[in-house]
Amino acid sequence: MTSIAERRKFILDNIFQNGFVRVADLADALKVTQTTIRKDLTYLEGQGLLYRAYGSALPTTAQVMDISLNTKKLINFKKKQKIAAKAISMLQENDSIIMGAGSTLEVMAELLKPKGRLNVVTPAVNVSMALGDMSGVSVMQLGGILYGNSLCVIGSETKNQLKNLHCSKMFFGVDGIDPEFGVTCATIEEAELLNQMTKISNTVIVLADSSKIGYKGFGRICGCEDLNILITDSGISDEARKAIENTGVRVVVA
Repeated sequence: MTSIAERRKFILDNIFQNGFVRVADLADALKVTQTTIRKDLTYLEGQGLLYRAYGSALPTTAQVMDISLNTKKLINFKKKQKIAAKAISMLQENDSIIMGAGSTLEVMAELLKPKGRLNVVTPAVNVSMALGDMSGVSVMQLGGILYGNSLCVIGSETKNQLKNLHCSKMFFGVDGIDPEFGVTCATIEEAELLNQMTKISNTVIVLADSSKIGYKGFGRICGCEDLNILITDSGISDEARKAIENTGVRVVVA
């Protein structure tokens, strides 16, 4: 049997190695109850060593982390591929959609095969580049000030271009989704842009792997009640799924 100190070291080592940990997985690995793990997480959070989320925990440094797109793309890459493929399956023939910035959206663009003619509006330069020479796809690249970490254009000019647009669906990635606080990203400027995009879309769809669940980024985009669909992976806990579904969001597991 491991001591309390050994158990808590094991938890911290796993968090910093994997980026997040699930309560159920820790309980299985350490052969203790989930209640014991939750007590450990509460203690470690009180020491400022981690950040608790629904059914999981993350490093404290992750709460305001704004890292480069290339780095983000490598995190949970296989899960992002499955999430992106599920998103693509929701496209209709001759659709008009918005694609936000983010590593999962770049993967979606790379895997996309349009049905008929597809119109795409995006602030993301990397998404435009992936779709630019794709047959059957018309891309409207929004203009503005380029933000390097996300390759997303932002600013008043960007938002002004949305005034005369309407799309059937909006797909976007986030840095965090919390049932109570809402959907967030790393910067307030991008959050304001994404919020405006939700208002010109019939169906608002978030693409987020389960490590984002319960996490709060810096800029609040909107409340969960403003979303229609969350596409995530099987790592989402039953507790988190129920909490998100209670806000009216349809949770789809890829």
